[in-house]
Amino acid sequence: MKSLTEETLYELQAVARYLDTSKDLWVVVLQGQGDHFSSGVDLELIQSRLDKPDKANRKLLSDLQACFDEFEALEKPTIAKLDGFCMGGGLVLALCCDFRIASRRTVFSLPEVQLGLPILMGTQRLTRVVGMGATKEMILLSERLNARKAQEYGMLHQGVPLDELDDVVRKFAEKFLTLPPRTVGLAKRTINVGCDMTLQESQELEIDTLTELLKSPDVMEAFESYTEKRPPKFSGE
Repeated sequence: MKSLTEETLYELQAVARYLDTSKDLWVVVLQGQGDHFSSGVDLELIQSRLDKPDKANRKLLSDLQACFDEFEALEKPTIAKLDGFCMGGGLVLALCCDFRIASRRTVFSLPEVQLGLPILMGTQRLTRVVGMGATKEMILLSERLNARKAQEYGMLHQGVPLDELDDVVRKFAEKFLTLPPRTVGLAKRTINVGCDMTLQESQELEIDTLTELLKSPDVMEAFESYTEKRPPKFSGE
């Protein structure tokens, strides 16, 4: 089962930076190795910090938080393909994705309280997705959720039989290949950033986004293809 080590999280940050500048890549699918998505942050990493100074721990935690933040801010649609255990920091990483599709055997858990710690770097991500009640159930009680319950709470977009997971995720990802990627990316940014703004600030952000997109060749292509009754050919510009 793949755990999230310090090295893994920094690799995630580097990959996010690469993906964000790759114009040939329009959608990202994130999955684990083997039969499980992730067992969460490596326990040895946590144990190694128990006797370290507060300042050093704050610096490390801030750096690791930035790894999650940069992946979440990636201006491309991201899909978490989930199976097996999705625990702790692994669940936080899945919550950083725009969409979550899981096999029905997937188990979701935030067991950190059992180790004397609250959830690492994800309380508000979870609260924004499932609400305060479900968040407290998962964190304070360390309750495990099956895929059905996770879908009821709004954590999952789809829960499917294991033998259908690959096909469902592939078809879901292919939908983005028919859409203008720059528009999708800016729409994602507007949604993510706008939720922390006042109504007036978010409206200004929408105006800025629309103004920027009105100059986009893909917008012109969208209108021309609609008029000419043909499939659009988007370039990502």
